[in-house]
Amino acid sequence: MDLTAVDELLTTTRSVRRRLDLARPVERSVIQQCLDLAIQAPTGGDTARYHFVVVADAAKRGELAKLYCRGLSEIYPPRRVEQVRETKPALMASVMYLADHLHEVPVHIIPCIAGRDGFAALGPDCGPPTFYGSILPATWSLMLALRSRGLGSTWTTSHLKYASEAAALLGIPDDITQAALLPVAYLAGTALHPAKRVPAKERTYWDTWGQRG
Repeated sequence: MDLTAVDELLTTTRSVRRRLDLARPVERSVIQQCLDLAIQAPTGGDTARYHFVVVADAAKRGELAKLYCRGLSEIYPPRRVEQVRETKPALMASVMYLADHLHEVPVHIIPCIAGRDGFAALGPDCGPPTFYGSILPATWSLMLALRSRGLGSTWTTSHLKYASEAAALLGIPDDITQAALLPVAYLAGTALHPAKRVPAKERTYWDTWGQRG
């Protein structure tokens, strides 16, 4: 295994918003290849409950974009937008760019999982992690597979505030839970770099919280 290539893939797969090629079509065969790879991710209880809704229809993408923007406006009301612009102007510009152009992104993928959080009775500390533990790894693997083929994506969840309307638009059954929405397009330029992060060793504890070894 070429660790250099693997490490580059892992350190340069990130949310891409302003560098998505809005004009270049994305082949269905490439999307299917990436999905075939994604489902090799770990699954809770070795149970295949994943589903993926791939939206290429322009009219439906437009309606999803409207739902996304409605949800985003609740997460980022005007006052919050200005606050983030002051501290993280590049991030806010990127988020707003995607909101303005989401309908133009050639493919939207909605990862889903069968059920409606059947683990809720386990409580808030266990139920959601257990329920989503099968679809989130597959979604991340999908982003890695897309990146390896020259495509970019962004993990978004704003449309989930209106998940029922998205379900009606796309014919998603009531017993299916949407987990995210990935806008997918070829990268406009392929040079992506590792992000600035707090070093892992500063957030890693051995045997006891706060003990760094």
